[in-house]
Parts: sequence; structure tokens; C-alpha cells
Amino acid sequence: MIVDSHTQAWEFWPYDPPVPDHEQRGKVENLLWEMDRVGVDQAVLVCARIDHNPGNNDYVADIVKKYSDRLIQFADVDCSWSEEYHTPGAADRLRQAAERYDLKGFTHYVKSDTEWFASDEGLAFFEVAAEMKLIASLAMGPNWQPALRELATRFPTVPFLCHHMAGCRADDPSKLKQIAESASVPNIHIKMSGFHYVSPTTWNFPYENCRDTVRGLYDAFGPERLCWGSDYPVVRRAMTYQHALEAFRACDFIPAADQERILGGALSDLLAAAGS
Repeated sequence: MIVDSHTQAWEFWPYDPPVPDHEQRGKVENLLWEMDRVGVDQAVLVCARIDHNPGNNDYVADIVKKYSDRLIQFADVDCSWSEEYHTPGAADRLRQAAERYDLKGFTHYVKSDTEWFASDEGLAFFEVAAEMKLIASLAMGPNWQPALRELATRFPTVPFLCHHMAGCRADDPSKLKQIAESASVPNIHIKMSGFHYVSPTTWNFPYENCRDTVRGLYDAFGPERLCWGSDYPVVRRAMTYQHALEAFRACDFIPAADQERILGGALSDLLAAAGS
């Protein structure tokens, strides 16, 4: 089984520059077609209530009801673009979202306020995540890793899943070093997505310049804590859905059995244990 850890779907394309098919490019039917074409069985939809899409959580919830065998919702809760970001009441908002959408996980994009994880509000937020057995899907830079290590140690039953190789850059090995230190905390996981972000140039398929980064993450975290992801449909700005899959498969220094775990098995296990 192949499980995509990072996809999105929108009613309206949210990014600049504008696209000619802004009401179609983000539709989930495009994702499902791509998944079928290359043999991806399931995908996590990472909600993002960004420009023109304030109702993205509800939109994705309706999609998941329709395709419950293929798609899993991680709702946007207090992400960095929201008015609620790191304001009082975050724990209640997480609980409400988890109950409303019957979540296995949620997504939380952060800014630069690394101290929030250790605040009373932040700790209450992740106490709810632990109580409700939620996966915390986090978008953040490497500078957050020390704060994440402390948080993950405090909440050992919460799987923390960092987006896009946790902000690694192929041209800055110091970032990989920061992230690899977090392998010492067993509930920190990394999405092997975003080759086009890690690479200094977005168009460099099959991204051989990312191989040292992938090798470093693999050596540090092993196959049980890495989860492949496509970043579809945003990835279309750099490559196709199939390219996103093959960029990882091209890392042939990872044994076939371990590639299989990273492509789906590891995330399947997390999802099976998550939620009520």
C-alpha cells in the first residue's frame, strides 16, 4: 500500500501567480485521478484555509465522506494565517474540530514564536491532542526543532509529523543537522515531501542534489519515522505527481523493504492507531 502523507484540495486556487483554471486546479478529482494513475492507495488531505478558501475544513470533510476509503482529513486548526493563531482558547478549538470532523490528525502551520509550545495555551492544546489520540502535522522551520523536542518528550503518545523534510535545504547542511538531532525523540516523524523546496532549484528532477539530505534523514530516523508525500497539487508548479513519487524512489540507497515502509506502511500504522 502507498499512502501519500501530504496533499491538499481547494474550491479555488489560492496561490499567486493566478492560474487559468482556478476553480478546477485544486479539485480533489484531479488528485484521485493522479493517485489511480500511479497506484497510490490513500492520501491525507492537509487542510489550509488560505486565500479564497475560509471553508476548506468543511469542503474537505464533504470530500472525505464521499471518498472515505481513499482520503483522510487533517483539519486546519489555528494555522498561522488565521485570526485565531496562538490566541487563547486553542485547546477548545482543537477539541471542537476533532469532534466535528472525526479527526485522526490536524495540521498546524507556525510562525517564529517558538516559545508558544511551552506556554500554558500551547501545552493545553497538545494535551487535547494526546487525549484524543491525534497526529500533529506541523509546518515549521528547523529553528523550531529544540522546542519540538521538548514538546514531543512531554507528550510521548502524540506523533509529531513535520512537513517537507522539516525545512531541510540541500544547500545548507546545518539545517539537516538541526533536524537530525530530533531523531533522539521517538515520536517525531518527517514527511519525505517537498523535494522542490529542499532543492536550490525547483526543476531539478530527479533531484539528485537532495540525495544527501534524504540519506541524512533516513540514517537518523529510519524507515519507521519517514512518510512519503507528494505536496499535490502545489507540486505541479515544479513537477508532476508521478515525478513526486519517482523522486523518492530514485533514492535507491534505501533498501526496497524500507522504501515500502516509507511509501505507506509507517503512515498506515500511525493512522490505524489515531483517533477515537
